[in-house]
Amino acid sequence: MTPAAQSPRQPSSGGGALPEAAARGYDATTPHPAASGNAPKGQEEPRDQLPAGPLGPDEPHRPSRPVAARGPAAAARADGGSEDADGRREAAAARPSAGTPEGGGLDPDTRWRLLSGAHHDPHGVLGAHPEAGGVRVRTLRPSARAAAVVVDGERTELVPEGDGLFSALLPRPTVPAQYRLAVAYDDGEVVVDDPYRFLPALGELDLHLIGEGRHEQLWKALGSQPMTHGGVSGTRFAVWAPNARGVRLAADFTFWDGTGLPMRSLGSTGVWELFVPGVGAGATYKYEITRPDGSHGMKADPMARATEIPPATASIVTESAYAWQDAEWMAHRADVPVHRAPLSVYEVHLASWRPGLDYRQLAEQLPAYVQELGFTHVELMPVAEHPFGGSWGYQVTSYYAPTSRLGSPDDFRYLVDALHRAGIGVIMDWVPAHFPKDEWALARFDGEPLYEPADPRRAEHPDWGTLEFDFGRTEVRNFLVANAVYWCEEFHIDGLRVDAVASMLYLDYSREGGDWLPNAYGGRENLDAVAFLQEMNATVYRRCPGVVTIAEESTAWDGVTRATHQVGPTGFGGLGFGLKWNMGWMHDTLQYMAHEPVHRRYHHNEMTFSMVYAYSENYVLPISHDEVVHGKRSLVEKMPGDWWQRRADHRAYLGYMWAHPGKQLLFMGQEFAQGAEWSHDNGPDWWLLDDAYPAAGDHRGVRDLVRDLNAVYTATPALWQRDTDPGGFEWVDGGAAEDNTLSFLRFDTAGDPLLCVSNFSPVVRQDYRIGCPEGVWTQALNTDESRYGGSGVRVEGPLKSEPTPWHGRRHSIAFTVPPLATVWLRRAAG
Repeated sequence: MTPAAQSPRQPSSGGGALPEAAARGYDATTPHPAASGNAPKGQEEPRDQLPAGPLGPDEPHRPSRPVAARGPAAAARADGGSEDADGRREAAAARPSAGTPEGGGLDPDTRWRLLSGAHHDPHGVLGAHPEAGGVRVRTLRPSARAAAVVVDGERTELVPEGDGLFSALLPRPTVPAQYRLAVAYDDGEVVVDDPYRFLPALGELDLHLIGEGRHEQLWKALGSQPMTHGGVSGTRFAVWAPNARGVRLAADFTFWDGTGLPMRSLGSTGVWELFVPGVGAGATYKYEITRPDGSHGMKADPMARATEIPPATASIVTESAYAWQDAEWMAHRADVPVHRAPLSVYEVHLASWRPGLDYRQLAEQLPAYVQELGFTHVELMPVAEHPFGGSWGYQVTSYYAPTSRLGSPDDFRYLVDALHRAGIGVIMDWVPAHFPKDEWALARFDGEPLYEPADPRRAEHPDWGTLEFDFGRTEVRNFLVANAVYWCEEFHIDGLRVDAVASMLYLDYSREGGDWLPNAYGGRENLDAVAFLQEMNATVYRRCPGVVTIAEESTAWDGVTRATHQVGPTGFGGLGFGLKWNMGWMHDTLQYMAHEPVHRRYHHNEMTFSMVYAYSENYVLPISHDEVVHGKRSLVEKMPGDWWQRRADHRAYLGYMWAHPGKQLLFMGQEFAQGAEWSHDNGPDWWLLDDAYPAAGDHRGVRDLVRDLNAVYTATPALWQRDTDPGGFEWVDGGAAEDNTLSFLRFDTAGDPLLCVSNFSPVVRQDYRIGCPEGVWTQALNTDESRYGGSGVRVEGPLKSEPTPWHGRRHSIAFTVPPLATVWLRRAAG
């Protein structure tokens, strides 16, 4: 069963989903088909299609209730609004009905604002409030037949005011500390807590930090938070929407009508908040935003920590109950800086690695496979929720929610935990550069540009048809910085690979001359993005010891991996990343390998140029998903010649790559020389390894080489201990273009060397002399071994160096170099 075909599942943590509601006759975990705003064409949103529902999970489903029972205000929203091609609904004026009592009724303006969703302080109107003669209790219960308030066991009927409003004046000197509402519908009465009797559940410190853009655990303040407030269990909902005229909560437990749950504005922060008693994990919801022009729109929660399975788009209340088992990993991951530790990365697209597996099933298979091959880390292509699977996760709509296609947030925690317990680190792709324009998500969230810049010359991303973030806005920067911290703290992620950094750094990225705005100094640098990346890196490294950040940055921007406080020649401090993908190395070396061996002599510099700048940044050498899609062909198919030659080149290239300064990354499928390009629908061609396939041995040979590369690499400090130290590398002969050979030495901190010799010609080099340090040398790895599918030309040894000067060295060795192969030689101790 493919992920797209899986049945909807809800988060398994945090207890049952609205058990009382389910017991009273409706399934609170299965929303209406159009709950997310993705109704089939021709259907309206459910809030305009279904009868008004209850205000809490205690109240039963009443499918027979007529629409007319909603009152004129609700009817105006359902029938009087028009919808344009973009789905934006014009606000229909809600006119108060007749029958308002003379004493204690709402004035027309307050009534209109409350019923039209444009009231900033519904708690000042609803709930219990002192007034002349006693305490006024008022509730807004669309579709209710009657309502009463119960205080200290004494029941007082509320008088209907029309439009679902009920109120009564209680002859009391003070507002009761506690009371409940008895609400009668055609099919029965329920007793519920009033959401409007509670003080704000969001503290002053939280609001201050949000206003300053410095809330480093923003996910604990905004979004939906199950909690106990005032002694009552429920969920606090909080959303940042500073331009909204009003915000209401629409949910499965309100039948997607937000009329009865208006939220309050918390001062100048732009935050709207509401505590709803009785709501727990599993409830689905959206925010109904009243835009500045008075129109309404349904929006998913930007801070949702769980979502429905796409194409459904509602947010889900969730609560983690996961008990981590990776304490030893977390305690020691910061022991050795990543630059001085082995780092060999297997890049994985979770949904297609083994199509049909969910997070927990992946946890049973992926760690064992990666452990067998000897990779130290996995890099997961984006996990955050995204509506379109074909984006591979790079067009994110819910930055705080692992994709529900594969399970719940706790299921994802289980996968990370399993990898850690297998000794494997977890890096995750993170996409703060841009987001899609889906109407129900971040774009124009409160009716105005909010997460994106107002000027389209800054907002529009020309390459992907998406929107860029407004990195200059403190709240937006906080949203992203806190998100980076969130994945590291809540899911124990060990590294963040930041996508498309170059598109963030340059204001003219992929833009023509008149399509971009310079910065305040007339330059093309995006100073706000620079400040954001510096803040993100500094915050993550301060809060999350042992975590590494990695930049996918394709230009020569100075100081990507330099400390933020160290100013470079361009006047900027470093961006503060730990590592950077070496895109130049990747492009140059793959271009060299694509040439026929007879022509490679003319392109020799493409294999050696990387060492000119190898220590300008801290590099990762990536053969990623981007290089095996869209007609670029798989790694083995980039090589020239027949099948044997392509595999030999593939193996020789990997041997050279693993020995080159920098960390390694290899995309799934390339470890066994898959011939087809990657498809997110099908994943790797695992059948190539099956006994029934005649050429299975060829593919197993490459897989076994990758396993041995990782084993020798991890056990040889010379290959990783001094990756960022120029003293850890020496050319032996980088100029043998006529022979298509390269040779160099790597050294560990103790000075122990490893000699790498690559022969990218099909010629066996007999008695090939190489300068080297004095000593006895033995073969550590040979990509031409017959067990890997090679010709079986071995380096016979041990090889004792001779006092024959060569390549500027006093000693040298002569041996047979295999064709289209890389050989590693290790000097014997002593």
